[in-house]
Amino acid sequence: MFWRKQRAAIERFHPLHRALVLERGFSVSLRRDDWEPFVQSLAGHSLHVRRAKWAPPSRAGAVMVPLLRVLAADMRPEGVLSVAADMRGPKVADKNGPQYDMPVQRPVLSMRQWWAIDPWLRVRAELRDGSVLELSVTERLRHRRIRKRNPRGKVKIKRKSKAVQVISVTRRLPKDAAVRRPGSPPPRWVRVRVKQGRRTVIRANAKLPGAQPEDRLVEGILHVSTEPFRWTPPGAAARRTT
Repeated sequence: MFWRKQRAAIERFHPLHRALVLERGFSVSLRRDDWEPFVQSLAGHSLHVRRAKWAPPSRAGAVMVPLLRVLAADMRPEGVLSVAADMRGPKVADKNGPQYDMPVQRPVLSMRQWWAIDPWLRVRAELRDGSVLELSVTERLRHRRIRKRNPRGKVKIKRKSKAVQVISVTRRLPKDAAVRRPGSPPPRWVRVRVKQGRRTVIRANAKLPGAQPEDRLVEGILHVSTEPFRWTPPGAAARRTT
């Protein structure tokens, strides 16, 4: 009976909230203010459902929601905010590449390596100044399975994984928008490329360590996201040069 009540509570959740709980993701485009009911529904999850099996992905509330709030604050009410979230995790079969053998030296007997690519968040926002911001976060994991003989002759198997979060931010300016080179270069860990024309495109890319608290991940994503805005005068992106 207790679980029946929790299932009934899930059915009353916002459709996107319910998709996160049951399917671990969604892909949808909504106007700015239409995201707030989803955020409020997600915030009240623990008041109605306590079973860990039906908990939403931690990244949804700790990473995705703060980013949505920041972007929504820089949008007009009629602006469209698109989100594709795939929070099934990197263990899903279609996110893992083929395994292959690596050259080894004794005491290592064999080593197999493969990569998992998990593009777990993509966002597109139509901003107030007329520009469009596209943001993606992809987790890349390198897995290794190592067979090694220890000094006593016993064969042991070890598994090692190394993860990085790849952040990509693209800002597409309106036609003939004013562009200004920033007075200081970006941090060394952020790469910025600018393609100028009638529609200037500014791209910022960076890699962050995979194993870090989610609040630090949000901070890193926002840091990378600010770089494309340093190339335009404050409040001038929608203005045309004369």
